[in-house]
Amino acid sequence: MKKIFMFLAVMGVMAFSAQNAAAQDEQAAEPTATEVAAPAENLDGPEETPMHQALKTKFIEGGAGFMALVIACLILGLALCIERILYLGFSKTNTKKLLAKIEDALKNGGVAAATEACRNTRGPVASIFTQAMLRLADGQSLEDVEKSVVSYGGVEASKMEQNLSWISLFIAIAPSLGFLGTVIGMIQAFDAIMVAGDMSPAVVAGGMKVALITTVGGLIVAVILQIFYNYILSQVESLTIDMEDASISLMDILVKYQENK
Repeated sequence: MKKIFMFLAVMGVMAFSAQNAAAQDEQAAEPTATEVAAPAENLDGPEETPMHQALKTKFIEGGAGFMALVIACLILGLALCIERILYLGFSKTNTKKLLAKIEDALKNGGVAAATEACRNTRGPVASIFTQAMLRLADGQSLEDVEKSVVSYGGVEASKMEQNLSWISLFIAIAPSLGFLGTVIGMIQAFDAIMVAGDMSPAVVAGGMKVALITTVGGLIVAVILQIFYNYILSQVESLTIDMEDASISLMDILVKYQENK
């Protein structure tokens, strides 16, 4: 449920930003009194087009249908990337501090105190340690505890990798949609040549422009999502290594505890 709320919150923020951008475009489109009263100021040279206005123009020229699909891939992919980044950020745990707390709890309060210390700490590492302590409290051997740590570690690693397949799907779909728009633009260019009976640049320019814009849009979306995807993979790898190292340290602490018991 938390992931759903997080995803909806990210989508709401992006929709609110898009609405504000649209409102700013409408305000910029309205002529002001200064512009009407003093047109002579713009005679020095061509006025520079704002970046958002230029992007909007290219979006329309590239074809609203395919460009809307490409933008949808970007929005959904970014929403999933932000959700994963937030989830992995909240999953980080100070393992050294947690291990010291567990070792101190075992010395002073036994397994029950160590279990409570794990439960009061967030993150996948603390969840794995909690499962280990519960099995140790049930009287299971250290071998069984180690097996549970390995098994539950795989479960937590799978949780960290959730939605990555969807992000990779959007990375693959975005340029594919761009190339599809390219093919359609080429078809439009050849249709224009056939109708006009002439292969002049003016006849071919419209279809070629659509083809190039859709291709560029799809590639840009794929590049942006690929950067976020690789960053998320690096975070997952870092957390996995930290999880494995902490699990080994936990088993060493439990072995010492059983020897001194």
